[in-house]
Amino acid sequence: MPLTPLLVVDDEKYTRDALVKLLGEKYDVFVASDVEEALTQLKNHKFCAVLTDLRMGAASGMNVVEGCVLRGIPSIVMTAYGDVETAVSAMKNGAFDFITKPIDLPKLDVLLKQAIKYRSTETLAVESGRAGPSIICAENSPFMAIILKAKKLANSKVNVLIGGETGTGKEIVAGVIHFSGNRKNKPFVPVHCAALSSSLLESELFGHEKGAFTGATARHVGRFEKANGGTLFLDEIGEIDMQTQIKLLRFLETRSFERVGGSDQLSVDVRVVCATNRDLQAMVSQGKFREDLYYRLNVVELRLPPLRERKMDIQRLIEHYVGLFAKENNLKVSISQEAMDLFIGYPWPGNVRELRNACESTVVLLSEDQHIIFVGDLDSRYY
Repeated sequence: MPLTPLLVVDDEKYTRDALVKLLGEKYDVFVASDVEEALTQLKNHKFCAVLTDLRMGAASGMNVVEGCVLRGIPSIVMTAYGDVETAVSAMKNGAFDFITKPIDLPKLDVLLKQAIKYRSTETLAVESGRAGPSIICAENSPFMAIILKAKKLANSKVNVLIGGETGTGKEIVAGVIHFSGNRKNKPFVPVHCAALSSSLLESELFGHEKGAFTGATARHVGRFEKANGGTLFLDEIGEIDMQTQIKLLRFLETRSFERVGGSDQLSVDVRVVCATNRDLQAMVSQGKFREDLYYRLNVVELRLPPLRERKMDIQRLIEHYVGLFAKENNLKVSISQEAMDLFIGYPWPGNVRELRNACESTVVLLSEDQHIIFVGDLDSRYY
């Protein structure tokens, strides 16, 4: 059986060679010594995950993260302990997670498995027309109210703006809107706006003609055309530049657009659902986001509550994920009340995504003969 293809990006040969040796038994490891080589590898191969350093001389691993997001590949960034803030920024721009150097191999092994599985399970959850595991909540949970409202919007053409912190399930709710309605058999096309530079985002959304700019060697069909008849989900809409805002506003007004470098007016039937973790009203006041576009997008707003405001759901989510990952690893595992209380009291800044990863990490790092998760089995951040 072929090994899972993995790309390792680092400008230090010693680090590359060490990771190839450590990961080579479980993965088909490709390597790149700089950003340019990494982007070439991404074009030529289909990787299940990418492990990249953030600082490589004058270049930034953020460009690798951007390339991964564009192709739907989960990325994990490696960083020095004192540079965690930069790693968190990378996660906001689309990286799956980060790990500090020197690398903790068992932790890295867990993160890679999580990243590969998260992309596939998240896609299935979106395409199911449900909220996936995120819907596991009490009947009077604020999240349940959001799901019911999303389903009511499914057959309408109204533009929807989904607000909420990272990891609260904005793409899942967008999937509920799309796959619960009459567009469910048409494309659901997500775009992570924060992960793409201004010039690349405009081309990715609207497409470009051959010769439109340096490197445009062929016509490129944009996401609007790919989403024809279905839904275009614009994640982190607050990150788009003014030029793209104007072009997006024009589309919402006329339902037509031009490819970059083209003059033909193209019309498509696309429902637009947007999401953001920023305060767009404040950005409008600051002149950073067009007021007319804001009101076009925000016909109906769904604001997702952070997990710390749905404490009634935390125990059910933990029990679900502990059971799920125990079953996947052929284990019978439960969680002690003391460990559960610590989890419930933790603020979960990464929301459901962080909780899911925490449960999986805890389960898979247990000894084979251990059947109960105790406080000492939890990562120190939860104490």
